[in-house]
Amino acid sequence: MTFPKYEAYKESGVEWLGEMPEHWIRVPIKHLAVLNPKKSDYQGDQSQLCSFVPMEKLKTGTLILDEERTISDVYAGYTYFENGDVLQAKVTPCFENKNIAIAENLTNGVGFGSSEINVLRAFNAISNRFLYYRLQENNFMDFCIASMTGVAGLQRVPSEVINNFSIALPEKSEQTQIARFLDHETAHIDALIAEQERLIELLKEKRQAVISHAVTKGLDPTVPMKDSGIEWLGEVPEHWGVIKANFLFEEQCRPVRECDEIVTVFRDGQVCLRSRRRESGFTLADLEHGYQGIRKGDLVVHSMDAFAGAIGVSEDDGKSTPEYVVLKPYDQGINCEYFAHVLRVMAQRNFIFVLCQAVRERAPRFRYSKFSLALLPVPPNDEQDEIQRYISNALNRMQVLADEAEKQVALLQERRSALISAAVTGKIDVRGWKAPESDTPTATLEAAYG
Repeated sequence: MTFPKYEAYKESGVEWLGEMPEHWIRVPIKHLAVLNPKKSDYQGDQSQLCSFVPMEKLKTGTLILDEERTISDVYAGYTYFENGDVLQAKVTPCFENKNIAIAENLTNGVGFGSSEINVLRAFNAISNRFLYYRLQENNFMDFCIASMTGVAGLQRVPSEVINNFSIALPEKSEQTQIARFLDHETAHIDALIAEQERLIELLKEKRQAVISHAVTKGLDPTVPMKDSGIEWLGEVPEHWGVIKANFLFEEQCRPVRECDEIVTVFRDGQVCLRSRRRESGFTLADLEHGYQGIRKGDLVVHSMDAFAGAIGVSEDDGKSTPEYVVLKPYDQGINCEYFAHVLRVMAQRNFIFVLCQAVRERAPRFRYSKFSLALLPVPPNDEQDEIQRYISNALNRMQVLADEAEKQVALLQERRSALISAAVTGKIDVRGWKAPESDTPTATLEAAYG
């Protein structure tokens, strides 16, 4: 269903508010709530326990309450709050992510948390649940983001920006009705978002399972199997070889050329070339500093992030920084994409990390000298190609589904934001709304925009 507008509107006199329902009033937030109550307001026993909330445990609509501290231990240096207070992240990117929640079920009714959390304690004129939703409204968010101060990556919303921001406010009973409506509708939307996010996670798990099975067991479930003798690998098709890496790949240490661009391998094997314009000035002398040439088709491994999946095949000529191990197959028929998948499965099963543990450095690193002794599953070359094609096609299909799920999440998040904004600014009238008996959400995009 769609929702009606109010019978009459008036100009608010504030650009970001525009029109508001005729019976609503304009009030600065500082007249409705105290921002960051003084710790001296707490008169309880400091020897008792309280809930402790680091920044990462403040999410949209949720506080993760799995830590407790003695109040005296956290009284200095942390933000104080009590049951009923509205908590909102004040630092980027947590603020933009709408990490905001109402404090409830705190140990002994009190909590302390990150100094990057703002606390708003509502006065009698405003419902804390209406305030919770009002602080998520799009214009308020945009205004605060534009007013952030500080260095990049650590920008914060100044207190005076929040305090002096004027909102349109109905009577408290109407606030309660709006909050009830939004509780119901956002719960449905959040459930739909959770379903899509779960689908994305399942697709990631399926992706790993498809790769793992294909590169270790092959594509034909009827072929005889044999024990590989390798713990992480288990059984492999009987006709496959199990061969040491040093019989398959040689480490490269080529000189670089002026035209070569920097090759970067990200996790999950993504490979890119950094712009030569940003990395100008490299010459053959780069080899003295550990830079080396990479050629199209090389297997490239990031020595520090190999056990996290930073393994790929170069799609072009380039050069690498010293952090990369560059491998070239002895046999031109070897499919490096297949072996990149094998190495990522080894990483997933913690075998590459085991190989790296013996390196006597501050951080373990992938080294060819260790890797060269590892036994790898080796199908015939034509079967390597077939497995690679199968994996590529399967991953492409799953990526289409994942992209669609991501789009749905974005659309639902937009819908949620639009609905909240419409309700708390009086663009729609929900005074006559009643929770439906069915579980079907009543809100629509059209309703959100009036």
